[in-house]
Amino acid sequence: MSILDTLLVFSLIVMVILFVLKGKNKAGTQQGAVEDEMSIDKKEVIAGKVLTAEEQSALAPDTVLAILKEGNREFVEGALTVRNNSERIRQASLGQYPLAVVLSCLDSRVPVEDVFHRGIGDIFVARVAGNIVNEDILGSLEYACKVSGSKVILVLGHEHCGAIKSAIDDVKLGNITPLLAKIRPAVLSSSDFVGEKTSANAKYMHHVCEENVKLSVRNIREHSPILKEMEEEGEILIVGAVYDMGTGKVNFSM
Repeated sequence: MSILDTLLVFSLIVMVILFVLKGKNKAGTQQGAVEDEMSIDKKEVIAGKVLTAEEQSALAPDTVLAILKEGNREFVEGALTVRNNSERIRQASLGQYPLAVVLSCLDSRVPVEDVFHRGIGDIFVARVAGNIVNEDILGSLEYACKVSGSKVILVLGHEHCGAIKSAIDDVKLGNITPLLAKIRPAVLSSSDFVGEKTSANAKYMHHVCEENVKLSVRNIREHSPILKEMEEEGEILIVGAVYDMGTGKVNFSM
């Protein structure tokens, strides 16, 4: 046998060995994928059905608040937030009748729908750094409640808020400056805090965060006659809460 024939036979043997090994690896990968498959109970999936106008209208504000609290409990306990998004998109395209509107901070670490274990069409979310209130936010809240029938306005602050820190530090930077000016009253109203009044003090940061939530709730009532009247008539609730970054729990203490 010539050297050329020997090399050809050797090449064929190597190709056969590589083909066999590739087949084994593929089979092992497929077997691993099967072993890694996880079944999901249907009750873990947020249903495709979104609220109708009639269902939304029948809900009392207290009931809606209880739904949000229960959803947050499920989130904290690690319940899967599995959504049938395709079905929900089709359902919601016919109209929207959300339970509530959440005024949240811009922070990416606070995924509002997940935090309350909700899906498409369940809640309005207005996001702005420091969950502050201005004319545009008020208009959005009025639309959510007066026009679209939401039953709860929830102002949601959170721990370790960069906007709160910047307001405490009195940062001056472009358009951030007038935004922080809307948080500064919460800093000034915290003058009676006992302890170091700097952004390095986590307890002081938390205190100012709570004061800022209260400030936003107060601003909603003072600057929106529509929402104030709706609350007085029992049509809506306006409440404040703080999201705990460490646990995921929303503390509805305000």
